[in-house]
Amino acid sequence: MLAVEFEAKVSDGMIRIPDPYRNQISDMVRVIILIERPETEDNYIDRLLAEPLQIPDFAPLRRVD
Repeated sequence: MLAVEFEAKVSDGMIRIPDPYRNQISDMVRVIILIERPETEDNYIDRLLAEPLQIPDFAPLRRVD
């Protein structure tokens, strides 16, 4: 199995295979898509600080001296 990696823009639901790889592809391929997302979407700490969870009867832990 040959594995290649490249970045491409999706245009009208299609991904253009770069010229250097076209002659190596014949019939079937396995496609794995990794979607790039801005860090802010995956930054759960910032999201929780902005919108804390509301838990009824929550009592924070106290430090014992």
